[in-house]
Amino acid sequence: MSHQTDRVRYIVPWLSEGNYNTLMKLLSPELGDPVVFRKRVLDHYYKYGYRSALHAFGVGKSTLYDWKKVYEESGHDSFSLVPKPTRPHHTRTMTTSPILVEFIRQMRREYGNIGRGKIKYFLDEYARQEAVNSYGTTKIGLIIKRKGLFFKKPKKYQKKKILSSRVKRSPKETVPGYIEMDTVHLWVLGKRHYFVTAMDIVTKFAWVCLAKSPSSKAATLAFQEFESQYIHKVRVVQTDNGSEFLGEFHNHLEEENVKHEFIYPRSPKVNGYIERFNRTLKEEFLNIHELDIEEDKFDQKLTQYLTWYNTKRPHQALNMEPPTE
Repeated sequence: MSHQTDRVRYIVPWLSEGNYNTLMKLLSPELGDPVVFRKRVLDHYYKYGYRSALHAFGVGKSTLYDWKKVYEESGHDSFSLVPKPTRPHHTRTMTTSPILVEFIRQMRREYGNIGRGKIKYFLDEYARQEAVNSYGTTKIGLIIKRKGLFFKKPKKYQKKKILSSRVKRSPKETVPGYIEMDTVHLWVLGKRHYFVTAMDIVTKFAWVCLAKSPSSKAATLAFQEFESQYIHKVRVVQTDNGSEFLGEFHNHLEEENVKHEFIYPRSPKVNGYIERFNRTLKEEFLNIHELDIEEDKFDQKLTQYLTWYNTKRPHQALNMEPPTE
């Protein structure tokens, strides 16, 4: 028994009576063509009658006779069985009052993209004065769309694309001056606080600044403070794609001839050095002094910790020596 016969054997029991068309499409894909299908129905009709054709192919009686009429009038031309467009010859058109359309036009020209709901409020009053029927919000929206009543289009501000190289892997540096920067968010008593962190991945020298918001200006001030505390010249700054590292911050790096490297989105491992420092900062300082952030002496405590971190704290990556050593 062939494969095709096996297929028929298992398909046929699941087909309901009258679904001969479905079976034919499964067995012979070319029957999916409407012209071929209609021709097959008419051939079956001419040979076995309309009852058999209706039962075998599951088409309506009026549909069958419509095909028959067109087919016979064309002299049995198969091209006549091509499906015709079903769109009506005469479609409904929206009737509008010229004075109301002009009123809507003037409203849009004078007040820009004022909404249809607000236009209706003034249109109803104007229609009462002119003794005509007003329009609903749906019809007002259609008039605006079809008449093209868009006089003041909103400006689209595109985010400036910074053409810079991207880092695919965590950098392997041996010369100081390669800095990674990031922003730490900390929630304390329902309020969010921001810290801009920076670290040289070779010497492990790090610095942190408390910021009011993750802005480009705050990141620039943090970088300048890091530079004032660091003895080596900064060559490269690597950041993620946060908005605080664009704009003013990026322009400042260009002015100082410092290369700005970006990591790819959703690639925190490439920023692994600063991410590890952020964790250390939270475990050794922020989690202990988080309730003191609002106090005046918090900056002093943070500076004392960073001084201890850079001058006293041993680092395993530096053979248990502090960064300044």
